[in-house]
Amino acid sequence: MPPTQKRAAISPTLVAFGRRLRRYREAAGLSQERAGRRANEGQGVTGQYVCQVEQGKTRCTREFAETMDRELGANGELVELWDDLVMDAAFPTWFDWPPVEAAANELVSFHLSVVHGLLQTPAYASTLLYGAKDAVAARMSRQEVLTREEPQPPIFSLLLDESVLYRDVGGPEVMYEQLEYLVSKTSERLRVQIVPARGHLGASGSFTIATLEDRTEVAYVESAARGLTLGDPEDLATMSRTLLEVRSLALPQDQSLDLIRRTAEERWT
Repeated sequence: MPPTQKRAAISPTLVAFGRRLRRYREAAGLSQERAGRRANEGQGVTGQYVCQVEQGKTRCTREFAETMDRELGANGELVELWDDLVMDAAFPTWFDWPPVEAAANELVSFHLSVVHGLLQTPAYASTLLYGAKDAVAARMSRQEVLTREEPQPPIFSLLLDESVLYRDVGGPEVMYEQLEYLVSKTSERLRVQIVPARGHLGASGSFTIATLEDRTEVAYVESAARGLTLGDPEDLATMSRTLLEVRSLALPQDQSLDLIRRTAEERWT
């Protein structure tokens, strides 16, 4: 059974800002939903997003802080706190990824060795997780982010290294089912593209970039020891450059789906 991952620590600076925001909101007599409707110069955010900020689970923009400061009558304090506490705050190494994933408006991922967890079948996941039933159930539960009705599921773009199609995970039956499942899940909001197996910047490992409601970006990088959640601008810039290169090499979606179907039939039957 794989080791249980340590629960994430939340950035104390983000928590401190969130607590102050909550005090001002409650003093103004506004719910999270009503406060959210006033955010970002009237463009609005969801109550769920306001909740994430208040709990220190996301790093809001200065524009959000400025609008909330004005709407909640904070007289500049929220803007000052943003400059002091949030501007340079990065998501800590052990920050939980699932809440970020669930709050994202858009997910873009490159996976080098296996199918992304949000698109794994139970049998495929069970092989990777050595049959650990609780871990498999948790992974399947995460996939609800793509099928939920409220809020709308994120737009998901998966770039999959071609080698994943040929790597035996669980045998022919499991692989055939997994590749057919990939094809069946594609839609206007869920794209799968295959990246030919060759040298490129993404060859160093898998990663996902989440774009939140206020356009803040958070990244998740996978390693053998654990996943790392990153919010540092330099890290994000590096992954953005990597993503541009990987995307430039990817096959169009129709060609990608043809390759997945053909591989399922020719290699796994």
